[in-house]
Amino acid sequence: MNKTSPLIGIMTGVLLVSTLSISTANATIQGQQRREARDTRQDTRDTARQEKRECIVSNDKSNHDCRQDKRQTKQDGRQKARDIKY
Repeated sequence: MNKTSPLIGIMTGVLLVSTLSISTANATIQGQQRREARDTRQDTRDTARQEKRECIVSNDKSNHDCRQDKRQTKQDGRQKARDIKY
């Protein structure tokens, strides 16, 4: 009977368990990043809506300019979310 077989089996098991735990940790971190990016985009949408409402009410700019400001605010929020994820 070969005495190295159980040792190889144990070493393989340890390696497999450590690899799985690293993969799980990476998945958890990615999930947190996705969640944070999603929250950033949602907050940006709310901010953009409020800014557009204030712009229209104050009548400082044309409707077209207010829309452009809202689009730019949302685009900036999307970029922040990308920076968080990647």
